[in-house]
Amino acid sequence: MAGSIEDRLARLEAIEDIKALKARYCALCDADYDPDGLAALFLPEAVWDGGPFGRHVGRDAIRTFFAGISGSIEFAAHLVLNPIIDVHGPDEASGKWRLIMPCTVVETGKPEARWLLSEYDETYAKVDGIWMFRTMRVIVNFFSPHLQGWA
Repeated sequence: MAGSIEDRLARLEAIEDIKALKARYCALCDADYDPDGLAALFLPEAVWDGGPFGRHVGRDAIRTFFAGISGSIEFAAHLVLNPIIDVHGPDEASGKWRLIMPCTVVETGKPEARWLLSEYDETYAKVDGIWMFRTMRVIVNFFSPHLQGWA
């Protein structure tokens, strides 16, 4: 690894802080999609692009989206893994993650068990010492009923 010990330590701290940011995001999603808590993790001009779940620009639009999604997803366990985090400087970074999410959705008036598999492609900015989401793109691989499967 090139760089001074201070640079290397700062990089590792940034990676750990971003992992903690992602863990907070997942915990808030699994806590009935807490809209205020989730919105606070994003920059005011942030973009949350969920593909089939819609594209939401700005903290207020992101808050509104999360306030509504809990009506159709009764239960979710956001299990993120395989983080690849690249630190581009003291205040900029990008990351990729995988998500596997067992969940219960209500679309036809009754609960249905489903699996969501997706990728996250994200950018982050550090503002006043705190890492926040600048962009979050969700690339859905499948969102399939449990009993039907995805093949």
